[in-house]
Amino acid sequence: MARTNTLPPTLAASTERERRRLAIAREVLQLVGRALAPGGELELVLAGDASSERTHAARVVVNGPDALGRLLWPPSADALGEAYLRGDIEIEGDIWAAVGAGRSFDVRHLARSLPRLVRLGLELRRGAGPGPQLRRRARLVGRRHSRARDMAAVRFHYDVGNEFYALWLDRRFVYSCAYFEAPRTNLDDAQEAKLDLICRKLRLAQGMRLLDVGCGWGSLLIYAAERYGVDATGITLSPVQAAWATDAIQQRGLEASARTIVHDYRDLGALGVFDAVASVGMFEHVGRDHLPEYFRAALRALRPGGRFLNHGIATATTADGLRPRWLRFSDGGFVGRYVFPDGELVTVEEAVAVARRAGFELIDLQRLRPHYALTLKAWVERLEAAAARARELVDEEVYRTWRIYMAAARRGFEDGSLDVAQLLLARPDAGSPADLPLRPWWH
Repeated sequence: MARTNTLPPTLAASTERERRRLAIAREVLQLVGRALAPGGELELVLAGDASSERTHAARVVVNGPDALGRLLWPPSADALGEAYLRGDIEIEGDIWAAVGAGRSFDVRHLARSLPRLVRLGLELRRGAGPGPQLRRRARLVGRRHSRARDMAAVRFHYDVGNEFYALWLDRRFVYSCAYFEAPRTNLDDAQEAKLDLICRKLRLAQGMRLLDVGCGWGSLLIYAAERYGVDATGITLSPVQAAWATDAIQQRGLEASARTIVHDYRDLGALGVFDAVASVGMFEHVGRDHLPEYFRAALRALRPGGRFLNHGIATATTADGLRPRWLRFSDGGFVGRYVFPDGELVTVEEAVAVARRAGFELIDLQRLRPHYALTLKAWVERLEAAAARARELVDEEVYRTWRIYMAAARRGFEDGSLDVAQLLLARPDAGSPADLPLRPWWH
């Protein structure tokens, strides 16, 4: 008697469902792919359909119908980022092309396909399941911007490991926007140029007292003490950074002229009065409602006539005067959950207004937006070049988090939704205006 090759009914039904889900997934990717601008840089493909050679600058490989279902519904930039962290998608090749692809959609074509995309997306989502849980997500407790919570937020981002940051930062360990003479300037030189620009703007000189609020790994302290002969104090909320900076200071024999401590900016009064104050890359962590307190603390830390340089990321406003939602990190979006918990950006104009109300006079405002795009480009390229070692030091999820957030941030600086500015401020002397320069002395 001949044996038949029929499958048990339940297995046959399961196989048929999988075939249908694969067909739906392929159709969805085709519909979305057609909405991308002709000749674009991005290819969308299911994992089993990917050829060994890429035909586009970047390729997003979706790891099956379930992964696509989780990604599509509900559709959002957050879902895309989480899909990458989870491993639901892979981004091969030029990550800049991948994160910028959404700006090249043919909106009319997408609108025509939208009803079918919604129906197919919902069908894929119903059988997709929740997917793997992400391990590293900010779960802060307590009142927002309380001292304990601020410390937890800072440690969440900066305490992932000094060796990890060393893979892609410059030799001085500067984790903020560099200052490029030209696009091809190397990162080490561009970061030194930024440190020197800050020192020149503050008119640092031998024997002056400098305070660095949010000093990171001590790069500005060390540079200013070595090159300008100042007495430099830095504060941070990260014990890991403070320990690293203290070691770097000792290695250079600068213990008598530079130091770093774990200290909150709200307690600057305990540190005395300074000739100059700098805050580089810390402003974003303060929170909009706490900016008046932040600028007042900096003002009180300065002698009359002293200068304060505030270097921080800002946001543009939309036509209706609102900030894009994804830039309000405290709302719990992707950046708030996985990168900078409790961070919040304001416009440059709002920062200037708050500083003036606190008692400062504005001497100079310099926007460095293209410089941050170049900085992030260099960071991502260095991180990708050290990918294997990065995965050993941290893990796949952390590597992916930093790769995708820095690539997306670069796009933000390029398209103008993100900004970065240096405000040079002065504390008036005995109620008189600041001594404004006839020409910028730092050029």
